[in-house]
Formats: sequence, structure tokens, C-alpha cells
Amino acid sequence: MKTVYVLGELNVDMIVTGTDVIPEWNREKLVDSFDIVLGSSSAITACALAGLGMDVRFVSVVGNDEFGNYCIEQLQSKGVNTDGIIKKETAKTGVTLSLSTPQDRGLLTFMGSISDLAPRDMPESLFEEADHVHFGSYFLQDGMRDHWQGIFDRVRKNGATTSFDTGWDVRNQWVREGIHSLLGETDLFIPSEEELLHIYGVSTLDEVWPLLPEGHHGVAVKRGSTGATLYGEDKQLVEVNSYKITPIDTTGAGDSFNAGLIHGYLNGKRGQELLLFANACGALSTQRVGGAQQVSSLEEVEIFQITHAVRD
Repeated sequence: MKTVYVLGELNVDMIVTGTDVIPEWNREKLVDSFDIVLGSSSAITACALAGLGMDVRFVSVVGNDEFGNYCIEQLQSKGVNTDGIIKKETAKTGVTLSLSTPQDRGLLTFMGSISDLAPRDMPESLFEEADHVHFGSYFLQDGMRDHWQGIFDRVRKNGATTSFDTGWDVRNQWVREGIHSLLGETDLFIPSEEELLHIYGVSTLDEVWPLLPEGHHGVAVKRGSTGATLYGEDKQLVEVNSYKITPIDTTGAGDSFNAGLIHGYLNGKRGQELLLFANACGALSTQRVGGAQQVSSLEEVEIFQITHAVRD
């Protein structure tokens, strides 16, 4: 069994659902439902990896509060090892409030401990036991942004592979220099299409490829209902369409794609086979409500691939 370390942010998602969830000053409205669930890109990827049968170790910082305890309990319930999660007395666990309608959603986030992970929090076992190291939310993890390259360099010298997802830049700065410096130490760079276009300030993926730094490795781009694209270090382009499904809830689909890509890569899948497996993980996650509430097993993903066709 492969061991994957996920170095990530943790927060709870508070989801308010209804047809009219936009607040108005001095008015009260009724909504259809309210749920508290485990949030964060890194956490959903970790849970999905555990569901696929990987030995997953999570390294993070939370507040010593009820929300922090909840995040840890939810990870443990999915089979994720939480020994590397530090409870910080001086911090509050992060919270995202999601105002969700059938058409769209808006997010309000209290950062809290989301950005608190730092190099001093890395366990020595990370450098001794990891087969793969992943982190999500490059733009949110402020305490680690200047240190990812050193971490990745060290684990790769010990034989591990690496990956990361940028997430959305809430500050809308999209600074690419730090990402460029990291790509030489990253086996799988996994942004969404919209994120990648913002990072490079262009309007199409074809304009991105010449701008990538020399020495980059695999760039796997999540394209939602369009499918996915993989641009390799050999400058070969692989594209696959999405599966024919009707989504129920797209929360965490990209994070589940990340898990599928990592699992497939560690088990020898490459090119089109790798992208199709990752797409299947992402697509299957949309057939259930909640990013990490339920995760798919390897057998379920393989059955999904047999029973569902890819769009023409």
C-alpha cells in the first residue's frame, strides 16, 4: 500500500441552501436546509485517496475548538491518519459559509487557522515514509508558500513523487513566479482551467503551454464538463472528454479528480488511461451530496468506468 502525505488546510463548511439565500439588511428569510460538513480541498482529496485504498497521513493546524475536533473526527471516519494535525490554542479553526441555490453559490470564508501550517510543523516521518506528497490551496496556505520548493526537493530526493493544486486566489493577484519555481519539483501540477488561465493572463490553454518554465513535469488541467487535459514534460498533449452523467452536487469534484490522478499515477497509469481514471473519480463524486461526506472505493470507480460512456 502506497503512503501519501497530504499537507493541507482544514476548515468546516457551513452550507445554507434555498432558492433565495441572499441576506438583506433588517430582514429575516427562511431557507431550505443547513449543514455543517468537512471542508477544504486538501481534506476532500485526502478522504478520496483513503477511499481508494491508500495509506493517507494528514498534516495540518486547527484551533483547539469544536470545529477543529470535528475536522479531525471526520478525517478519521474516512480512514485518514490524523497524528500530524496540531491543535493550536491561539487559533480558531477556519470556516466557510456557503450560500447555495440550485443555480449557483457564494462563499464567505473566515481564514482562522487555514494559513497557519508552517515548516516547523512537518513531521520527520514525512521525509522517511512518504511515497507521495500533495498539498491543495497554494494561494491560501500563506505559512508554507515560500517553503514548498524545499519540502518537495527533499522528499523527491528520498524517492517520493509530488503534486499540488492552486485553488482560487481570493486576493486576485495570481502571482506565477512562486509556482514556476515549484514546477521543477512537482510531478503533477493540477489546476483548473480557469485558475491556470488566470495565472498566465491568457484566454486559451494553447497560449499557456509555451509559457511554462523549462523543466516542468506533468500539468493536468481540470476542465469540468469539458473533460481534462494533460501536458507532459515531453510537450505531448493528451485530452479526454467528460463522462455522460447528470451531476447532483459538484462540491469537491475537482478534489476527487486530484485523488484519482494521484492514485492512478502511483499505480502506473499514464496518459489517456490516467486522465480517464481521474475523470471517473471526479464524476462519481458528483453523484452524491457533499465533497467528503461519502467517498468512492476503487471497485466503485472501476465499475463506474465500465458502466458509463465518455461524451463524444
